[in-house]
Amino acid sequence: MKLEFKKELPLIGIVLIPFIYLGTVWNSLPEIVPIHWNSKGEIDGWGNKFTLIGMLFILPVFTYLIMSVISKIDPKKKMSLMGGKLYQLKFVLVLFMSILALFIIYSTKSQSISIPSFIFVLVGALFVILGNYFKVIQPNYFIGIKTPWTLENQEVWKKTHLFAGKLWFIAGFIIIVGSLIFESSAFSKVFLTIVFGIAIIPIVYSYLKYRSLKKNGSL
Repeated sequence: MKLEFKKELPLIGIVLIPFIYLGTVWNSLPEIVPIHWNSKGEIDGWGNKFTLIGMLFILPVFTYLIMSVISKIDPKKKMSLMGGKLYQLKFVLVLFMSILALFIIYSTKSQSISIPSFIFVLVGALFVILGNYFKVIQPNYFIGIKTPWTLENQEVWKKTHLFAGKLWFIAGFIIIVGSLIFESSAFSKVFLTIVFGIAIIPIVYSYLKYRSLKKNGSL
C-alpha cells in the first residue's frame, strides 16, 4: 500500500499544480474572466472566475480519478494486463490535462492567448504519444476505439488499435508541423478535419475488419 501511494505522489503533485497556480493569481483576477477564445486567440466567451475551479476538476482531477479506477471497475478485467503501460498512459493524460489547465489559467489572467498554436502543438504531441500506446491497450469499456465490433472480437480490437495507433501518430506529427508552419486561424480548419478523420476512420476500419472476419468464417 505504501509503495502504491509513493507511486501516485508524482501524479497527485501534477494534479495540484494548476490549483496552486490558480491560488497565487486568484486575487488579481477580475470577477468576470474570459473562458473561451477563437482560433485567432481572440476572446469570444466570458464567465465568472469560479468557473475556473470547475474547469480544474473537469480536466486534471477527473482524468486522474477515472484512470485510477478503470482497471478495477471495467467488466472485462483486462486493463491490469497492461501493467506499467497503464500507469505511463495515466501519467501522460494527467500531465496533458494539467498543462492545458495551466495554459488556460495563464491565458485567462492575461486575457489573451499569446501563442494560439501552442494548443495545436500540445494536442498533436498527445496524439503522437497515444498512437504509441494504442497497441498495448487491452479490450475495455473506457479508453480506446470502443465500437460494437472491437468489443465483440479481440482480434478486431487488436487490429483496429494497431491501425489507429499508426494513424494517430502520423496525424499528431502532421498537426505539430502544420501548426508551426501555418497561421493558427488558417490551420484550425485543417486541425478539425484531422481530428474528425482520426475519430471516424478507425470506427469504419473496425466495422470492415469485423465484416471481413465474419465473411471468412473466422467469427
